[in-house]
Amino acid sequence: MKILFLNLPYLFDISRASRWPEKTKSGTLYYPYWLCYAAGVCMEQGYEVELVDCITKKMTREETVELVKNSAPDYVMCEITTSTCGYDYDTIRAIKAGCAGVKILVGGTHATVLSEQVLAQCPEIDAVVRQEYDFTLGEVMAAGDALENVAGITYRVGDRIVKNPDRPWLENIDSLPFVSKVYEKFLDVNDYYYAFARKPMIQIFSARGCPFHCNFCSYPESMSGRCFRKRSTENFVDELEYIAKNMPYIREIFIEDDTFTVDRKRVMEICEEILARGLKLVWSCNTRADLPYEVMAKMKQAGCRLLVVGYESGNQSVLDETRKGIKLEQSLEFAKNTKKLKIKVFGCFMIGLKGDNRETIEETFRFAKKVYPDMCFFQQAVPFPGTAFYSWAKENGYLRTEDYSKWLNPDGYLDCLVDYPYADHREIERIRDNLMSRYYFSFTYIFKTFLANLSWVEFKRVTKSGFNYILFRIKKIGK
Repeated sequence: MKILFLNLPYLFDISRASRWPEKTKSGTLYYPYWLCYAAGVCMEQGYEVELVDCITKKMTREETVELVKNSAPDYVMCEITTSTCGYDYDTIRAIKAGCAGVKILVGGTHATVLSEQVLAQCPEIDAVVRQEYDFTLGEVMAAGDALENVAGITYRVGDRIVKNPDRPWLENIDSLPFVSKVYEKFLDVNDYYYAFARKPMIQIFSARGCPFHCNFCSYPESMSGRCFRKRSTENFVDELEYIAKNMPYIREIFIEDDTFTVDRKRVMEICEEILARGLKLVWSCNTRADLPYEVMAKMKQAGCRLLVVGYESGNQSVLDETRKGIKLEQSLEFAKNTKKLKIKVFGCFMIGLKGDNRETIEETFRFAKKVYPDMCFFQQAVPFPGTAFYSWAKENGYLRTEDYSKWLNPDGYLDCLVDYPYADHREIERIRDNLMSRYYFSFTYIFKTFLANLSWVEFKRVTKSGFNYILFRIKKIGK
């Protein structure tokens, strides 16, 4: 039995696996890592597997249909996102119409949260595989049409839509294959890019699930849950060693966990194991601003180059409203320690959070200048379905639309989807772009940070991202 994994085509380069699925202003493009993990599992189970990233191959919808015809799979597995679902439905309809007998399975954040709505809107989908679907797919294929005992799926029986109970979270994360091997087999690592990472980079996971409760984050509410589950130190470092020895062209490993540093003792053990094996790695990860200095120092020693941290806001009341569980003093200490250790920081800030107003947004900018990350972005809060932020925006009448075809503007960027009492969506977008310009085009940043502290490699990488952002701003001004 054959299953074809498709990262469906789209009008722009878009990262469906990203927590912010849009055409990024800096040119970032993620690996389709959820599809790749599941493809690896299916291969290990003995299924015939093909995986194609239609985005990186610049394929049209028509070319995708032709690909499926020629591949002749029994099943097609793909993901949809909130911002692309309308276009994705049309692609799925075209595949179904042009490829007789193929069954189509769909996963991802949007499909997980709104599985019944997805099936109602696109009857051509045979089943939605909710949350982590790595091991769900094999059970679906083995069951054929008798799906009543397959946990974690939503499907159609006649005119009824049936939602089976959730699948228990995968506890043995070591049972997952090395996704780096799947990338090697099916993808070209040079197609993927992180604005803050050295190219070529690679994205892998050391754990799944996030125990924190930020009210705007969609992944823990959909794909990976609040239960933190981790690979063993040996298993994870085995993959790091595999990459170092078999993929020497990889210049940076990004640990894509929601928060790599949840278990600090484990992080120390991983770093000690990297050092004990003599691995010369460059890596980066997502973290929180409560990371202690001694852990940070050990990470630096083991090859950590950059930390991605969600500062979010410079106002404590807003931070508390988001349920971030971080104090501003911790963020200031975090920033001081990273500078002391010379670890680079990509700082994330949001505007339009619950509790925000024009004054708190300006506070956030002033705070950004205090913590002064090497790179940062200011982004409008996005009401992803399933999040508490979505519920708050809807209940208060701030949500502009639930027509997801309007989420992306004609250039492929996420529109601001919330109108606030203090600023409508257009004003929020103007404020966002203004904050970015004020930060990056300041004398201090250009001459004391950008030019003074970059190696030639870093200079080229950051210049590329900056050029992409400048083009984005020029287009905005032209409109």
